[in-house]
Amino acid sequence: MDRQIQAPIDKETARSLRAGDYVKITGTIYSARDAAHKRMIETLERGEELPIEIQGTTIYYLGPSPAREGRPIGSAGPTTSTRMDKYASKLLDLGLIGMIGKGKRSPEVIDAIVRNGGVYFAAVGGAGAILSRKILSSQVVAYEDLGTEAIRRLEVEDFPVIVVVDSQGNNLYETAAKEWRTAE
Repeated sequence: MDRQIQAPIDKETARSLRAGDYVKITGTIYSARDAAHKRMIETLERGEELPIEIQGTTIYYLGPSPAREGRPIGSAGPTTSTRMDKYASKLLDLGLIGMIGKGKRSPEVIDAIVRNGGVYFAAVGGAGAILSRKILSSQVVAYEDLGTEAIRRLEVEDFPVIVVVDSQGNNLYETAAKEWRTAE
């Protein structure tokens, strides 16, 4: 099914998405990679506030290349998601609703997605130049010293993703592999 959704994503919308849905996201999402995730968890462990509102937020696992003249961001392809798995469950429990990346997720993260009514999306790896055209603005909002791994607020329009793991725990990577084996 093709869906148009608004970010931040509300729980009802997240719960209505199904593994395999093609989705276009419009609104505000954030970028963060491993170093930023590590720093967010360290911030929480010190009892401090996160630098972004995590409730209802979608994080894109992204470390963009420098922007060309006249563009808000450079190539914007997804980073491998497993690198964030040791941090994702905690953020999901605090209200993170969506994650965008590429590749599989750990059983612990899938459990946290189900427990919290979240969703894991995949963006097409290798299509960073095309994906960057769907990013209207990019502003560093935290951890500027991390360079490309700083947290950025991104305004996106019709940003194309596929639901990989839905709020019920359905996993497109597993179901697609089973279908392919059956077709053989």
